[in-house]
Amino acid sequence: MSAKERFLKKLQDTQPRKDTYNNKAQADIAEFCQRMSQLQDTMEAWLDGTGIRIESTAASLVECLIGGRAFSVPGIHLHYQKRKVSFTPAFLYGQGVTGCVDVSLCTEGSVNPLCRLFMRTGENRDWTWRPAGNSTSPGGAFSEDAFFGMVEGLLP
Repeated sequence: MSAKERFLKKLQDTQPRKDTYNNKAQADIAEFCQRMSQLQDTMEAWLDGTGIRIESTAASLVECLIGGRAFSVPGIHLHYQKRKVSFTPAFLYGQGVTGCVDVSLCTEGSVNPLCRLFMRTGENRDWTWRPAGNSTSPGGAFSEDAFFGMVEGLLP
């Protein structure tokens, strides 16, 4: 966590909470939604001036660990010509994380999984990623460089 993030977290912790949640699951859902919106803002900054169109979407998830309750989480689509990279929320709890996003390249009617992003909570709040279909392959921290490597297939 950077010094700025620690400062802002400490500042937020000293202020009265505006949002109250009945349980941890509600707080986790709200954080997942907020972090997806922040992720989109970051992508918009990274892609500024490229001509790649960013579209907000919504994904409905059902989480068995919270009684099978359905909830909506923002998703993200990046469009360039006839290609699209989708960042689709997949689940809230699992694999030691709180929040998972599937990243796929969509071209001419086919969908190719690229990787998974994992939202971290607690002290280490950074997103991490791992290649699709291989839970043992190393991934890493989700960064600007990792992002552009993931979306490279958007270009013909």
